[in-house]
Amino acid sequence: MAYLVLIGTRKGLFTARSTDRTTWEVEGPHRLDDDGFTAVAEIYAAACDPATGRILIGASTFFGPSLWRSDDYARTWSEPENAPMAFPQDLPYRPLDFSDTAGTDQPDADQTNTVKRIWQLAFGPGRRVWAGVEPTSLWTSDDGGDTFTFNRALWDHPEHTTWASGAGGPAVHTIVPDPADPQHLTVAISSGGIYQTDDDGKTWNGITKGITVDYGPDTAPDSGQCIHKVTRDAAGTLFAQSHGPAYRATRPDGGWTNISQNLPSNFGFAMVAHPTQPGTVMAWPVGESMDRTPPDHQISAWRTTDGGDTWNAWGTGLPTEPYFGTVMRDGACTDGATDPGWYFGTRCGDVWAADDTGRWHLVTAHLPDVLCVRAMETP
Repeated sequence: MAYLVLIGTRKGLFTARSTDRTTWEVEGPHRLDDDGFTAVAEIYAAACDPATGRILIGASTFFGPSLWRSDDYARTWSEPENAPMAFPQDLPYRPLDFSDTAGTDQPDADQTNTVKRIWQLAFGPGRRVWAGVEPTSLWTSDDGGDTFTFNRALWDHPEHTTWASGAGGPAVHTIVPDPADPQHLTVAISSGGIYQTDDDGKTWNGITKGITVDYGPDTAPDSGQCIHKVTRDAAGTLFAQSHGPAYRATRPDGGWTNISQNLPSNFGFAMVAHPTQPGTVMAWPVGESMDRTPPDHQISAWRTTDGGDTWNAWGTGLPTEPYFGTVMRDGACTDGATDPGWYFGTRCGDVWAADDTGRWHLVTAHLPDVLCVRAMETP
């Protein structure tokens, strides 16, 4: 078996290939077209479908955001002839951050909503693809990513006035499909909370209540919490890293349990669940000071096998000298195998891989800031 890692950075897409998860051949930055602009594009989103070999990436270039597709495991690329996402022309303009206009006049009527960046891509059954976009919106494709439909129900949710931009921007940044039910979907919003649908996006329920905050006047709001990442384990339990503690929810409508007690920090961005073992999750804590570096300047992954009741450092093979690169919310993943490989990249431009025994190997170093990492088994 072979393995492919997609590495999205602030200056283009890199790929790494291996047959043993130990030694890697790295290529990039890739020129997705002939003009060269995509070689220095910001790559915030990537998704891969092992069943078909299809890969999608969201690239933000000099000319704006675009979606690129490969059907041969990232060897060649194509772009839709027309922009795959465009807000309805009759959609009332919405500011990127409601807090910017609170108590002031609303923007001019001739302003329009514009797709600024694609933050998340996720494959579903058949030719279904979901996309999370800035400004805060969800889009659905049923033709493999050639065209997308805007989800008006989430956009118009009554709680949308509590959504803010966060430091990264106002966006649907996490999409968590339910492999057993294509009608069921969970999304997370930057400074907006967590929402679920059971009817393929026709209606949405907020499920963030119980996640506390320490940065606002209301420490236990019903919505608007700054959620950094959500992941789903093999039994359907949700795990969330907030701008604060990490949480677990077997039934989100029944409340969330704080699982940060044994972690070196409450704060973090990335969180990834094991594809086949319930209760097994990896996290990459970040120090709670504003410098946003690893606790004690020591890079390490932390792993739980009991749903977050206990955590253990999983750092064998990682640098022991001071290290200052953090792992962003989409900078970590598994390759989805039954015996999975684990991967993460840092803002120092280093990418690491480990099999399930827990020893890390360097994939590549000194790339631009790593924004997203996705991996898959390949023939």
